[in-house]
Amino acid sequence: MTAPYSIIVCSSTNHMLRADQLLVANHVPRQLIPVPGYLGSVCNTAIKVRTADLSRVKELLGGVQLEGIYPLEPQKLEGAGSLLTGILPKEFQSVIGKLAQGEDFTRDELIYLLSLQELPLVEKLYALADRMRRQVVGDVVDIRAAIEFSNYCRQNCCYCGLRRDNSQLLRYRMEPGEIVGLSKNLFRMGIRTVILQSGEDPGYTVEMLVALVKAIKKATKLGITLSIGERAAEEYRLLREAGANNFLLKIETANPKLYAVMHPGADYIARVHSTENLRDLGYRTGSGNIIGLPGQSIEDLADDILFMKEKGIHMVGIGPFLPAANTPLAGHQPGSEELTLKTIAVARLVLKNVFIPSTTALATLNPDAQAKGLQVGANTLMIIATPERYRANYEIYSNKAAVNLERAIELVTSLGRELPRPIRVSMGLRKTK
Repeated sequence: MTAPYSIIVCSSTNHMLRADQLLVANHVPRQLIPVPGYLGSVCNTAIKVRTADLSRVKELLGGVQLEGIYPLEPQKLEGAGSLLTGILPKEFQSVIGKLAQGEDFTRDELIYLLSLQELPLVEKLYALADRMRRQVVGDVVDIRAAIEFSNYCRQNCCYCGLRRDNSQLLRYRMEPGEIVGLSKNLFRMGIRTVILQSGEDPGYTVEMLVALVKAIKKATKLGITLSIGERAAEEYRLLREAGANNFLLKIETANPKLYAVMHPGADYIARVHSTENLRDLGYRTGSGNIIGLPGQSIEDLADDILFMKEKGIHMVGIGPFLPAANTPLAGHQPGSEELTLKTIAVARLVLKNVFIPSTTALATLNPDAQAKGLQVGANTLMIIATPERYRANYEIYSNKAAVNLERAIELVTSLGRELPRPIRVSMGLRKTK
């Protein structure tokens, strides 16, 4: 039986963008998705098309360099059946049985999994997610470094300590030369992706950011992830052309009503359009959500995961809500560790070949929780490379845990997982296995 969908894998990002533009211009239905694990790296983007359209697609893409066009096969979880032993509820067996067939969960099934309370079933869920992680992305834990270069922000998000109306925060902007110097040090340490993170700071103009990206690219071979919020489409284009590789723009919640409450004055539709625009410019896109926002439901979390699947997100950050001083939610209870871990696990089972960090927020909520995140589907850690004199004032939430490279290495090795080769080489370490 012919697969209903096929995927186009191009020889480079530029050829992928050219192919995508041709398909869009000729009204061929398509979707940009991370390359499935059985065909390549999560770092790449494939184009999903209907198999019925392949003759026309091949004609349109005659001048584009392709690695190949492949049937989109179900991504089956190998060995799933071995974890379905013992007396289990029929509903659990039915839902989880889809993994062995490579079938997608329905929204109601995601809600069921996220609502699990019985410890034996939750542990089965975690084990299945860890097996999926191992199958699609392997045992290497990607380690990235964030430089929080500005804490100015024009937005007024209710949960964030950087919000515009927080008059108690000492504001700062790092100089470009200092950021480049830190980037060089990170590259020497074996880090291969730097995250340039800030509030939505119009004072850091696109011209300054373009020059910064070019300077880092000239001085190092770092991949560059930008996390600078919403910008004009033309600015996204200029930064992509300057050499930015990835862009993290978290949706935080895919419930438009809850989004409006949590982000006074912001536009949910604009956020979605920015996410789509970044994807269509060839960025590897990042998104994610906050677990435990007031008024949030399990149904909302299921919709968050479906949003990230629909938008073809490559990097998915899932962390608990943590209160920040001098915000409207300063007195609200932190998000649930267990629900955060369940959301990570379900996201891995649904999204499969993506980067999922075990977040600094988890480490802040509970020092042991970051290790747990890596055991239920996560495969990435982010260390903080912001200099000490700025760090206390980059307060998205209060009392943020300090996760440095030494702590990340200790965590990875204690779990028997693998460090990235450049870090092992720079530190003179052997492989774990």
